[in-house]
Amino acid sequence: TMVVYPNAKINIGLKVLEKRSDGFHNIETVFYPLEIHDILEIEDNLLNSEDELSSSGLALNTDAKDNLILKAVDLLKKDFEIPPLRIHIHKQIPLGAGLGGGSSDAAFTLLALNDKFDLMLSEKELLEYASKIGSDCAFFIPNKPKFAFGRGILFEDIELDLKSYHLLLVKPDIHVDTKLAYSLVKAQKATRSLALDILIPISEWKEIIDNDFELPIFSKYPQIKMIKEKMYENGALFSLMSGSGSSVYGIFKDEPRIPKEFENLFHVKLLL
Repeated sequence: TMVVYPNAKINIGLKVLEKRSDGFHNIETVFYPLEIHDILEIEDNLLNSEDELSSSGLALNTDAKDNLILKAVDLLKKDFEIPPLRIHIHKQIPLGAGLGGGSSDAAFTLLALNDKFDLMLSEKELLEYASKIGSDCAFFIPNKPKFAFGRGILFEDIELDLKSYHLLLVKPDIHVDTKLAYSLVKAQKATRSLALDILIPISEWKEIIDNDFELPIFSKYPQIKMIKEKMYENGALFSLMSGSGSSVYGIFKDEPRIPKEFENLFHVKLLL
């Protein structure tokens, strides 16, 4: 049995620049890995000739056939002899949250199968498989802070170290569908460089780094806007909705208290 721990990510800034001819959008964002983990267990399926996927923890909101973990397995099975598998995912990263949990599960499936069956795939080859699964997937192969552009699968290394800052992450009981979010957002050319803005001190990010999804999502779901406002009232240096929502994070110098409005919502406090 192989056990791996797929982690979440947040987006620090997110610009939607234009719609592409392949139906995706060109974006710019900074991905930053977060220490919130699912638990993924993979073993040979000795009782059945088909792959089986079971889950516990937070409920999966997709049919098994649409699950990204199984998509990752199927991709590798096209090119390699891999026996039937039993896979169990214990979900602790909320879904529909902009945290990349499903993408991370798929990327860690690729990494785990590469190890388990000695497929000898290079990072470049793993990135190619991950890019076929979904736009956030590829990030979790290197799993280090990256400036991402194009469809979100081209990366540049960035010098971004948030160690010793505190992060408070809050997810309201709202599932934001990524396709819906993209249909609401207005694509526009960037006037500033996010790759450069990220190098400016965090205390100044509030004025210059934003997420193009916030405006349409906040007007549709005022509760998400309220969470961001509360982060700043609570002393956050910087706060942003992650991805297309619905989770919002705040970065703090000192350990934040939990406002009463957050107590009944999914929330996590981390030291970065």
